[in-house]
Amino acid sequence: MEEIVNKVANSSLVQIDLATFYPKGKRSTFDLKPWLFQELILKEKDFREHVANHDWAQYQDKYVSIGCSADVIVPSWAFLLISIALEPFAKKSVYGNQETLETVLFEDVFANHDFSQYKDAMVMVKGCGNLPIPQQAYTNYISKLKPFAKSIMFGEPCSSVPLYRKPKK
Repeated sequence: MEEIVNKVANSSLVQIDLATFYPKGKRSTFDLKPWLFQELILKEKDFREHVANHDWAQYQDKYVSIGCSADVIVPSWAFLLISIALEPFAKKSVYGNQETLETVLFEDVFANHDFSQYKDAMVMVKGCGNLPIPQQAYTNYISKLKPFAKSIMFGEPCSSVPLYRKPKK
């Protein structure tokens, strides 16, 4: 009987799963819609009272996205007040939805990642997983990887899509 050999494991292909970069921690969304008068208008005095009386400790060590689910115009300073109030408690807060939050978290991780370790490597970026990895995180990762990698593929070794091959000199 012939031994089954895992050719992928024995190849020089470097497999990257962005899930390994996923920042651990709870996520939360702060929606300021309930603090609007009739969910339509921001009254500054009432809004500031809400900010002053809110239990911000509930966001301790969480990643928080700040937004408004009502289709209204909210002045920028309102989101900034929320951000300032969250600062002593949240690990990080961003303006936007959960996808924006995840994108920013990945950008922070990638900023500290040594992409030079992939110099002249054939890289396979895994495309499936159980964690909410935004498309922008993949785009950011590929753009930082491209100057170093010999080639970049996406998907799984059994069904990969070639994305990039460094031109021969």
